[in-house]
Order: sequence, then structure tokens, then C-alpha cells
Amino acid sequence: MVKIRLRREGTKDRPYYRIIVADGRARREGAFIEQLGTYDPLVDKADNFSIDLEKADAWIAKGAQPSETVRSMIKKARQASA
Repeated sequence: MVKIRLRREGTKDRPYYRIIVADGRARREGAFIEQLGTYDPLVDKADNFSIDLEKADAWIAKGAQPSETVRSMIKKARQASA
């Protein structure tokens, strides 16, 4: 199954995540299909992430399942754009 999830980047104690579309069997830092956005947990603002909603909606329409964290980010991004 295809999943929309976070991929950890950055160094020790300085995490940085990319929102990606990947096969559910792939490793966390393994191969991915497409990058949809970024997330920086060290920024103390409400907009510490960016996501391409059009691409995310297209992947969800094709059957991709977002993780809980990514699902909440998509929900927040939709509320901010409305």
C-alpha cells in the first residue's frame, strides 16, 4: 500500500522532515515516490510545515493512506487556505 508519511532528515538533535509518498514496505529513510512538502519541528510557529495540497489530494484519490501526523497537517493546511 502507498503511504503519505514523514521521512527524517537532518543531524543528531536537529531533526527535519520531508512529507513523502512511499511504498508502505520501504524504510523510513528509504526510497520514496514523490516529495509533497516539509516539516521543521524546531520552529515554534504554527506554520512550521508546508505541503502541496493538490498533490496530496491526487495521491489520496489514488488510494494513498496518510499517517496520523500527515493527516493532521493536511487538515491544518486546508483550514489555513480557507
